[in-house]
Amino acid sequence: MHKLLTLLLIVVSIAGAAAQRPGCVFLLIWPGARATAMAGAFSAIADDATACYYNQAGLAFMERQSVTLQHAPWLSGLHEGMYYEYAGYTKPFKNGTGGLNLIYLTTGPTDVVNPDGVYLGTYTTFDIAGALSYGFKLNPNLGIGLGWKFVYSYLVAPWVFGRMPELGIKSGGIGITYAFDTGMLYKPFEYGSLALVLHNIGPNIKYSESGASDPLPYTLRIGLKVQPVSSKIIKVRLTGEITKVLVGMFANSNNTFFENLEYEMQEAWKGAGIEVDYFDFIQLRGGYFYDYEGKRIGFTFGGGIKASGFSLDVGVDEAMYDFKTTNRKFSLSYQF
Repeated sequence: MHKLLTLLLIVVSIAGAAAQRPGCVFLLIWPGARATAMAGAFSAIADDATACYYNQAGLAFMERQSVTLQHAPWLSGLHEGMYYEYAGYTKPFKNGTGGLNLIYLTTGPTDVVNPDGVYLGTYTTFDIAGALSYGFKLNPNLGIGLGWKFVYSYLVAPWVFGRMPELGIKSGGIGITYAFDTGMLYKPFEYGSLALVLHNIGPNIKYSESGASDPLPYTLRIGLKVQPVSSKIIKVRLTGEITKVLVGMFANSNNTFFENLEYEMQEAWKGAGIEVDYFDFIQLRGGYFYDYEGKRIGFTFGGGIKASGFSLDVGVDEAMYDFKTTNRKFSLSYQF
């Protein structure tokens, strides 16, 4: 029954997408255990290969090659078969640093059962986004970044519509589009930085010829980082971030401008994090996240060990959700 309901929800989203709700929401999931442990407030840090996601401008300040690999069983309280993976790589060049990354999300196997209860088969849903990024300095304190991504979303196997004519849809279930990211990272002094990032600016995604298209989750990030303690023994980094999904803003025509503005400010995601680095060897991290509309409110935490260029990190954000689940990301990074 669970699989049947899942399929019906997918079909409804294909046949008539809500005009004010974005598609491809997997693009909003935080990659990287380190950033996850700090409640996703990472755009003003962006100093490893996850900068390809959080803020391409961070690449401008990276002087070594880096690799980050992440694995995460995703929200197992909803479905045990879901996984979220990330791989990123960066390489410095003469006038900047380039990067590439791949995001993969699968919700696992989906059984297809018709209204009469007859099992028709199984397929696996997945979403993929592959991206190229480049960051460069406009001056010693200001970096600019650009990114382009290709998005492929496989929600319903094409054979489903042929075996279920009662759906009234002959084809679809697969969406393809692309998007751009751009970011700025300003470091006015050694132990502070300010970030401004726009994500996922591109054409709508559409899953069937007769269905409506969904806008991508256009997103604005504003981040701040300060490092009040910096010594050979210990470093303390504090970071905060406001994230705003721009799709559907000011949609309530019954409200005044200021009423809509108040709601949009309340609805924006807020995250704050801390990272304590002991001897550049052991890291402890924590954070707090507040998402009013999505009802994701709670603490995040994690840590890592760094040695010989390698970093092994874990990030846990399961306490944010209002249902029982586990959600833990594991990352392995290498700088060389």
